[in-house]
Amino acid sequence: MTIQIGDRIPSATLMTPTADGPRPVQTDEFFKGKTVALFAVPGAFTPTCSARHLPGFVDNKSALADKGVDTIACLSVNDAFVLKAWAESQSLTEADVVMLADGSGDFTRTLGLTLDARGFGMGERSQRYSMLVKDGVVEQLNIEQGGEFKVSSAEHLLAQL
Repeated sequence: MTIQIGDRIPSATLMTPTADGPRPVQTDEFFKGKTVALFAVPGAFTPTCSARHLPGFVDNKSALADKGVDTIACLSVNDAFVLKAWAESQSLTEADVVMLADGSGDFTRTLGLTLDARGFGMGERSQRYSMLVKDGVVEQLNIEQGGEFKVSSAEHLLAQL
């Protein structure tokens, strides 16, 4: 079943890249007591993700902060090393966007937001979506239809705040 508005983010361990290597991130702690704009991409370095989705959140960081967003986080079913390389290629720091690796896809499966990308040679990935999470509870959820990039954009999420 797909996560819904009003649901609590499930407990899970994700990984984030750091200068010292991957570091575990507990979702219970990560989302506790703050407002997070979380967006997920089908894959690091993919065209729409690199050219529009990630840059849109970076470009709108100040506007999101003005609306109460404490942290912007990007989730992908990639490993932390890939996310680190992608962040570096985009000239990002953790202060811009926290990269969250769901390497095995377990968290994405728990959310009910997997994407079968085997037809593209990518295996099981995450659907493209954005959500606003306040103190661990989903307040907004915007899931894209296959191949689209409309409702998961930073601009769309910003308009909902």
